[in-house]
Amino acid sequence: MGRFLAFLVLCIPAVLAAFGIKLMRDTLFGILMAPIPWLWLQFIVGIVSFAIGFGFFAGFLLHRDRKNGKVAPKFQKQKKSAHD
Repeated sequence: MGRFLAFLVLCIPAVLAAFGIKLMRDTLFGILMAPIPWLWLQFIVGIVSFAIGFGFFAGFLLHRDRKNGKVAPKFQKQKKSAHD
């Protein structure tokens, strides 16, 4: 059940990223979506949607791989020293 919930949580940012790609693609072809008044604003909304969705997904994968010890040493979390 936990894996299924994790899958559902990852579907939301994946759909958000896909919607961002769709908005950017529609802008390049000159197709304006109804609630957005200008093409340039539609492109900006698409970039932001894609960045948020992709960033969440990438952060989730990095967190999971760090937890399992499957990342390169430069991506490991730095341990805090007593002097910090």
